[in-house]
Amino acid sequence: MLTQRVRENATIDWTIKENVRAKLNVIVKRTLRQYGYPPDMQLLATETVLKQAEIIANELAGK
Repeated sequence: MLTQRVRENATIDWTIKENVRAKLNVIVKRTLRQYGYPPDMQLLATETVLKQAEIIANELAGK
C-alpha cells in the first residue's frame, strides 16, 4: 500500500522539487498513521521510505 501510494504521487523530478517531496512526506506519514505505526517512530520511518524511493527512482532513471 505504501509503495503504491509513493509511486502514484512521485513525479519525474520529485527528488528536486521540495513541494512534491513534501507531499510524499505527508502521504507516507498518513499511511503509517492509518496502519497504526507508532508516532514516535514515524519520522525515522518516513525518512527511510523517502530515501528508498529516491534510490529506486535513480536506478530506474539509470543514474
